[in-house]
Amino acid sequence: MVAELRTADALIWYDDAGSGVPVVFAHPASGSHASWREQCDAFLKEGYRCITYDLRGWGQSRSLEAEADPGCMSDDLLALIDHLQLEQFVLIAAAYGGFGGLDFGMRFPQRLRAFVLSGSQGGVADPGYVAIRERVVPPEIRALPIHLRELGPSYRVRDPQGMSRWLEIAEQAEHHPARRQRMALDIRLEDLDTLRVPTLLVAGGADLLAPPALMRRIADHIGGCEFVTLCEAGHCLQREKPYEWNTVVLEWLGRTLQAPGVGTASSG
Repeated sequence: MVAELRTADALIWYDDAGSGVPVVFAHPASGSHASWREQCDAFLKEGYRCITYDLRGWGQSRSLEAEADPGCMSDDLLALIDHLQLEQFVLIAAAYGGFGGLDFGMRFPQRLRAFVLSGSQGGVADPGYVAIRERVVPPEIRALPIHLRELGPSYRVRDPQGMSRWLEIAEQAEHHPARRQRMALDIRLEDLDTLRVPTLLVAGGADLLAPPALMRRIADHIGGCEFVTLCEAGHCLQREKPYEWNTVVLEWLGRTLQAPGVGTASSG
């Protein structure tokens, strides 16, 4: 089902398919809901309910007034899941979408059955972490053409057609930096010690923007989280290695959702 949610200040476009445990996917800055096609195909086959949406300012989601404040990602996500009447759900967030995902997890942990953070810096504001991030991802890397910055070299060699499709999705999203949404919290690394949501971090071994060593700084502060690196994958690892990514995440979810103490919310 494709629909739009109208909030007080925005229209949020979303697609809701399947039944079972609901999984909400938050896309990278270089994409839109279309970034998750390979994941939705696999998750639907496994009996999950898949909800993709365009972040405000991307794709078909927008503020109601052109010059309006772009708002907060976790507020928009809360409005969406309340609209869908989801008591609890699985949140999967990649890259920039992971900023809002981590923000949501810190603000509303009771709403999450599980959380997957993929190829993301997480938006952590800890000064020590920021200093490392700026050293690892200097202006020279951020200034690279988007396909060199976000896609690993092995993928560019292996799948030129996939790269072309990825570029189409990025162009169709029509994102502008001024539309970037803010986080509600200034998250420090020590704040993550309080996160009690089952969490999986997935890193790309060839990611220039969120390399494994940087993501491990986050993982080290989330008790009981699991960490997986996909070799040769760049920043958009769920697109570059969909089979491997889907296998890792689905296997982890299968174990996690059956574990004692994990919530058993209905699908909506």
